[in-house]
Amino acid sequence: MSFKLAAAELGVTPTAISHQIKLLERHCGKPLFRRRPRPLALTWAGEQLFPVIRDGIESFGEALTTVRTGGASGRLRITATNAFAARWLVPRLPRWREMHPRLRLDIVGTDAVLDLKSGEVDVAIRYAVKPPADGIATELIRDTFHIVASPRLLGSGRRMLSPAELARLPLIEAEWPPTDPHAPNWRQWQRAARARHKSVPDLSALASLSFREELHAIEAAVAGQGVAICSDVLIAPELASGVLVPISRITLPGYGFYIVHRDGHPKIASIKAFIAWIRSGQRGT
Repeated sequence: MSFKLAAAELGVTPTAISHQIKLLERHCGKPLFRRRPRPLALTWAGEQLFPVIRDGIESFGEALTTVRTGGASGRLRITATNAFAARWLVPRLPRWREMHPRLRLDIVGTDAVLDLKSGEVDVAIRYAVKPPADGIATELIRDTFHIVASPRLLGSGRRMLSPAELARLPLIEAEWPPTDPHAPNWRQWQRAARARHKSVPDLSALASLSFREELHAIEAAVAGQGVAICSDVLIAPELASGVLVPISRITLPGYGFYIVHRDGHPKIASIKAFIAWIRSGQRGT
């Protein structure tokens, strides 16, 4: 959105850039930019042309670099939930750099759904009940939610606890969207527990700590501040080391982590390399 900056990048004058744009507009028969009032903006015709040209240039660039270097290179912009990015993806990145040193990853941790079609990101790792419909989806892994606590909270008598015994401990809640009927929270867990136990307290009303971020709920459980319902995918290291231990045999089904990208993406070679790597690392670091 700057003729001056475009000229500097290409090593020509702003006048030369302006002349080329005018030739292109003459060929299209429509203006591509709104020049006044400032700032510079694309017209409807410019908006139609821009993503096609952008993808074409990226595709050319990726293909040439792949041929020159003999492997995947360039940059991929990846989005994932904050919890998955921090607890699953980031610990595995050193292995990625060893295997693909020339392919840079930009990680965008957010619980918002970023738009793949607009090119906002190249690959999304979505957490959903079923495969997302906004691109080509590959299931990476599914999780299960366990009732867990730190041994520091439980003391020496480590064993499975009844719902009544759980009610005597501080309970930690991670917030889920109120419109989600499958949310693995205390209310959902007590429904499952009532199918096995005659008497189950209203545990959802007893939670003494509530966190909007799932990451914070996990950290509070690790610190021994209470009992939490956690994804086995996100707390796998803590379960393996005994930092957190399951204290109920009643579990809740989780969702799937799906790798999604748009069809016909110009960086498909790099995306395939990323998908192959992430799937190979789903059982280890």
